[in-house]
Amino acid sequence: MNETLHWFKSSYSDSGGGNCIEVAATPHAVHLRDSKVPDGPTFVVEPAAWAAFLTWQD
Repeated sequence: MNETLHWFKSSYSDSGGGNCIEVAATPHAVHLRDSKVPDGPTFVVEPAAWAAFLTWQD
C-alpha cells in the first residue's frame, strides 16, 4: 500500500526560489526532497534520526 505524502517546505528555505527543502513525515519515516525536483529522488530517514538532527547543536 502506497501512502500519499503531504510535503511541506522548510521554514529555512530560500524565498527566492533556490535552496528549498521539502519534508513529508509519516509515522515510520521522514522523507526529504529538493523542491525544484518534485519527481526526483527522495532521502528517507527514521523519525528518531530526524528528531536527533533537528535537536543537534554544535
